[in-house]
Parts: sequence; C-alpha cells; structure tokens
Amino acid sequence: MLRLLTPFGRRSELSAAENPILSLQRQMTRLLDDVFPGYLAPGNSTAILMPSMDVKETDKTFEIEAELPGVEEKDIQVTFEDGVLTVKGEKKAEMEESDAGYYMSERSYGSFLRSLELPPGIDAEKIAAKFDKGVLKVTLPKLAESRATAKKIEVKPGN
Repeated sequence: MLRLLTPFGRRSELSAAENPILSLQRQMTRLLDDVFPGYLAPGNSTAILMPSMDVKETDKTFEIEAELPGVEEKDIQVTFEDGVLTVKGEKKAEMEESDAGYYMSERSYGSFLRSLELPPGIDAEKIAAKFDKGVLKVTLPKLAESRATAKKIEVKPGN
C-alpha cells in the first residue's frame, strides 16, 4: 500500500530496502511496538486496554464514568488513596473453537489500570461505585468545607 505513495518514476528505481517511505514506516512500526507492545496488532493479548473515562464536577461531587465493555463486576477494583482514584481490572479472554480450524479475534483482553489525581477535599468515607451495562460510575463527594462558594467580584476602572 505504501508503494503507491512513492512517485511513479522512482517506483522501479528503488528497491524495498532503499525506499525512504518504507524505511520510515518500518522504523515507526518498530518504535511503536517497543513503546506499546501489541498495539499495532489487533487481537493480540498484550494490546493496551485503556478504559475511556468521563469526569464531571458538580458543586458537591466529582462523578467519573468509565467504559468497561466485556468486563465483569467481580473483575474490577476501585481504590482511592492520597487523592488518587485508581480503577484496575481484567478483561478475560473467551476461547472459541471453530470446526474449520480458523479463528480470528480483534478484541483485546488483559489487565488494565487507570489512575486519576483529584483535587484535595474528597470525602473518602462516602465514595460510591456502581457498575451497570459495562459502565462503571464512581461518585466522590466533596467535603463540606472544601466546596467552592461563588462570589462575584466587582471590576473597577483603573486610574
């Protein structure tokens, strides 16, 4: 596919080893595979699992929702320590046999971990987590004394 990107006149002149575009592609693939093992190979069990998260702040709480499709409630662990909320778990592989002897899977399986540092003033004793239909919702209430109060400040012209 990348050969189509090379200029037509040079296509026959350059071997695959000399082609700068193919060389760059190989180098980038190696670099990405070193940093993110399995990332470029869909279905690889070492692929990175990073749950998508939404964070919402209200006057009284922080609300965090994480998408965890295919994960069971018993495989999720939520902790809060030193102002850091950590969601940790594992998506287990489902093995399927085929009579044709061929099976392809592009879904990722394995362990995941996601940590968020939150501002001070969380009431750790009242944190609650619910898991429904593949979505984890964590509610972190703010301490009463740390809740921000809005105050309008008058802006005066300078002299």
